[in-house]
Amino acid sequence: MFQSLTDWLIRIGPRLQRAFIEGDRWKLYLQGLGTTLELTVIALIFGVLLGLVVAVIRSAHDEQRLGRKRNPPLEILNVLCQIYTTVIRGTPMLVQLFIWTFVIFPAQRNKVLVAFIGLGVNSGAYVAEIIRGGLMSVDAGQSEAGRSLGLGYFDTMRFIVIPQAFKNILPSLGNEFITLFKDTSLAQAIGGAEMLYYASTIGGRTFDYMPPLIGIAVMYLSVVIIFTWLQGKLERRLRESDRR
Repeated sequence: MFQSLTDWLIRIGPRLQRAFIEGDRWKLYLQGLGTTLELTVIALIFGVLLGLVVAVIRSAHDEQRLGRKRNPPLEILNVLCQIYTTVIRGTPMLVQLFIWTFVIFPAQRNKVLVAFIGLGVNSGAYVAEIIRGGLMSVDAGQSEAGRSLGLGYFDTMRFIVIPQAFKNILPSLGNEFITLFKDTSLAQAIGGAEMLYYASTIGGRTFDYMPPLIGIAVMYLSVVIIFTWLQGKLERRLRESDRR
C-alpha cells in the first residue's frame, strides 16, 4: 500500500507542478479567489439591503392587513415585491445571469460587474424571505411597546424589531453567504474571471483538468470551513450576551 501511494505521488507530482508552479500559475488561483470573495461580499451586501427593503414593505403590508387599514401605494409595492421574489426564486440563477448578460447588458464587457448585479438581485429575493421570517418571529408586543413610546413604524423596526430579529436570522444569513460563495462559480459561464474561470483556463493550457479542479475545490472547502467556524463563534457570543 505504501509503495502504491509513493508511485501515485511520483506520477502526480509533475501534473501538480504544471498546474500550480509553472509560470507562477498559483497567482491566478489567488486572483480568482480574491474575485470570488469580492463577488460574494458585495453581492451579499447588495442582497441584504435589497432584501431588507422588500421584507419591511411586505411586513408593513401584512400589519396593515391585520389592522384593516388600506394604503394603496403600499399594496402596489407589496405586489411588486411578491412578483420579484416569485420570479427570482422560481427561475435558475444561471438563466438569470444569461438574461442579465445577453438581454439587459449585452454591450457590457465587464462580466464581473454583470455577475455582481445578477448575484445580488438573486440573493436579495432569498434574503427578503429570511428577514421577513425573522421579523415575524419577534413578539408582536415589542412593536406595541415601541408605539407606546411614540415611535413610528419604521423607527420601531429600526430600533426594536430588526436588532432582535438579527439574532434569529444569523444562521440563515450565514447559509446564504455559503450558498452565494459557491454560486459565484456560475459567473464563469458568462466570462466572469473567478476561480473556476482560471482553473478551466489552466486546465485547457495543460490539457489536464484534474489538478486545477481539485485545487479550487480545496480552496472552496477551506473558505467555507473558516467561515462556518467564525459564524459559530459569533452565534455563541450572541447567546452568551442574551444570558447576561
